[in-house]
Amino acid sequence: MKIFYYHIIFISILFSSCINSKKKVQEVNLYTQRHYSVDKKQFENFTNLTGIKVNVVKSNADELIERIKNEAKNCPADIFISVDAGKLYKAKKQNLLKKLNYSDFNFKLKDVLLDKDSCWIPLTYRARVIVFSKDRVSRDELSTYEDLSSSKWKNRLLIRSSSNSYNQAFLSSVIAHKGIENSLLWARGVVNNFARSPKGNDRDQVKAIYAGEGDLALINTYYLGLLLNSDKEEEVNAGKSVDIFFPNQNNDSGVHVNISGAGILKNSPNYDNALKLLNYLISGDAQKLYCNSSYEFPVNNDIQFNNLMQNWGTFLIDSIDLNLLGVYRDEAIKIFDKSGWK
Repeated sequence: MKIFYYHIIFISILFSSCINSKKKVQEVNLYTQRHYSVDKKQFENFTNLTGIKVNVVKSNADELIERIKNEAKNCPADIFISVDAGKLYKAKKQNLLKKLNYSDFNFKLKDVLLDKDSCWIPLTYRARVIVFSKDRVSRDELSTYEDLSSSKWKNRLLIRSSSNSYNQAFLSSVIAHKGIENSLLWARGVVNNFARSPKGNDRDQVKAIYAGEGDLALINTYYLGLLLNSDKEEEVNAGKSVDIFFPNQNNDSGVHVNISGAGILKNSPNYDNALKLLNYLISGDAQKLYCNSSYEFPVNNDIQFNNLMQNWGTFLIDSIDLNLLGVYRDEAIKIFDKSGWK
């Protein structure tokens, strides 16, 4: 009788253990290029809401893509996140991403930011704009990206290096609009106008304007938001010393934008949870958190810009297929090399 009793207890413990193990597999695994503190808060909020744990591996996009390829069917990741549509294109071309049904997403997204092959969704977007010294540049001197190669900007232009993916994506968009030869001529003109050799991140370009090392720069919008809301007085002062200009707005192509976006991997072991997480990240609460914490623009059509972004003004978005930011990437790198853009 005792043996039977202990046998029943053992089965009960085993059954309880099985239930608990099932609970433990409520997770979703990310390979992400993003390194922003807002992401940690987003994932914590998602876990509190759903009980699904978010496991994160961070690295640069190319390393993550190689890892996904090498791990193949054994890859534990469900989602690949990049800060560049060009890298999402690369992952798609290597057959790593699952085709999505956009009807599975509960929120209306900006059409211009969607993948024509439905292999990723945008999470946020940012514009690559001209910022200029309020003291040394007049707004009416500015017009287009093309004008940055004009000799009037000789020794006045600041920008980061050609190895940066934001610049590579931007030049890819120039090629898409202007062709290879015209883009090379433009890049050479821009190099001739450098105030210094390219170095630092986008915030460093603004700080250099504040320090008088140059008069204008090409940066992503959210970096200015980060400066203006920094807890360091010097950074706030640097942010206040410049103003934003959205190029190519008058019957032109529009301002260059790029996305942070996500694709679900073909071998995703937790597909349903991955879908839930992506739906959460494009929901109203999550989109507002991106706006207010990292100053990225919302992709959800129902969400308005915050006050800072509204003060920057409205702007026409370049409507080219974002896949072209990957299609022309190799050509962009060649042009950087030929033009002497370090």
